[in-house]
Amino acid sequence: QLVESGGDLVQPGGSLRLSCAASGFSLNNYTVAWFRQAPGKEREALLCILSSGGSTYFADSALGRFTISRDNAKNSAYLQMNSLKPEDTATYYCAARPYYCSRSSTDFDSWGQGTQVTVSS
Repeated sequence: QLVESGGDLVQPGGSLRLSCAASGFSLNNYTVAWFRQAPGKEREALLCILSSGGSTYFADSALGRFTISRDNAKNSAYLQMNSLKPEDTATYYCAARPYYCSRSSTDFDSWGQGTQVTVSS
């Protein structure tokens, strides 16, 4: 099971750190990706991190603003979001799969329930 937390209402230009905590299994050998879905839009892959710590950006909108990290000792992964914009408003999900990263949501078996991020003044 994956559980996201850290979503909130934040003003434009603000920052948030989302957490993804795993329970019932070890994330150590899994890749973890962050997706988001805004109302009326498709789920969008943002970034992915390998078990080794290497990361991949899938969304141009995340470049220079979002960073993915993980702490295997805490069985958790994180999404640091800076310089938030109103268009970042969405439900954010973490997902895990073994071995390699993917931008396709259908490649992931384990999902969290999502955490809401609202960027508004």
